[in-house]
Amino acid sequence: MTTAAVRAGRPPTGHWIGFGVVLALLSVAPLVLPAFWQRFATEILIWGLLAMSSDILIGYTGMVSFGHSAFFGLGMYGAAAALLTIKPPSLWPAVLYGLVGAGAVAVFVAYFATRLRDIYFAISTLVFSQIFYVIIFTWTEVTGGENGLTFSQPAFALPGLGSSRFTPVTFHWFVLAVVTLSYLAVRRITRSPFGMVLQSIRENEPRTRAIGYHVERYKMVAVMLSGLVAGLAGVLYALQNKFAAPDFVFFVVSGEVVIFNVMGGMGTLVGPFAGAAFFLLLREGISRFFTEYYLIPVGLIFTAMVIFLPQGLLGFLRRALNR
Repeated sequence: MTTAAVRAGRPPTGHWIGFGVVLALLSVAPLVLPAFWQRFATEILIWGLLAMSSDILIGYTGMVSFGHSAFFGLGMYGAAAALLTIKPPSLWPAVLYGLVGAGAVAVFVAYFATRLRDIYFAISTLVFSQIFYVIIFTWTEVTGGENGLTFSQPAFALPGLGSSRFTPVTFHWFVLAVVTLSYLAVRRITRSPFGMVLQSIRENEPRTRAIGYHVERYKMVAVMLSGLVAGLAGVLYALQNKFAAPDFVFFVVSGEVVIFNVMGGMGTLVGPFAGAAFFLLLREGISRFFTEYYLIPVGLIFTAMVIFLPQGLLGFLRRALNR
């Protein structure tokens, strides 16, 4: 990497080479993997997208959120509402409804929660997620209650190209395209002057406020951006599984998302994907041998990683490559 590239803040060439290799492998994966692992790879991408949305707050702004399950779940229910009310069911209204639902909730949460700091912000987001969980769980006439909503997967349509039904392979490619574009967009935002201010808030909020930045506004925009990306992940998950359930609005989902970030490496955008893949594969592998008590070894491994790999898998890999 040249000195000019360092000064310009551009990533090294190796970054884009690695990005291209991973993208190629993920593109080929559904053609060579068995049906179960093909679906599992698609789920990892979706959970990684949700974790990346949380990283905007945790890793870049220094705000721990336990409310991402609300954005994720409202994205699912928004997509379900579009697919159940619009005839014939169409993909793009489902995406739009999901983003609007998650975005509206994100505006509401951002307006109130960003007035608080540190643990108080985290607790407020947890409270909001539980409020939405109770509403969805009890509003049976609209949300289906504990049984949730089921629907059929819509056709994929592009102007001038007609429409066709998704197959597991084409849906994986669709999710991969959405995740890739989302990653590039969020990466561009976090490297912009706006992203630099977010990192300044993380490092020293009083000083950021003292030099003239309206910290609360930046926090609100960060929460709304994070909520929109989480809602998009919810839409993709709903489209894959063809249902929306209140369990995905429960705070346990938010806790897992935080774990993904810690395991993969916070403040990296790529780390959350690595953390999601590692956690989900670990849980899948251990649960085959310890069906009822699989969370015990998973918890022990997570504790060991927090102690010995505080910067996550990505931080460990960087240190290894530097050596």
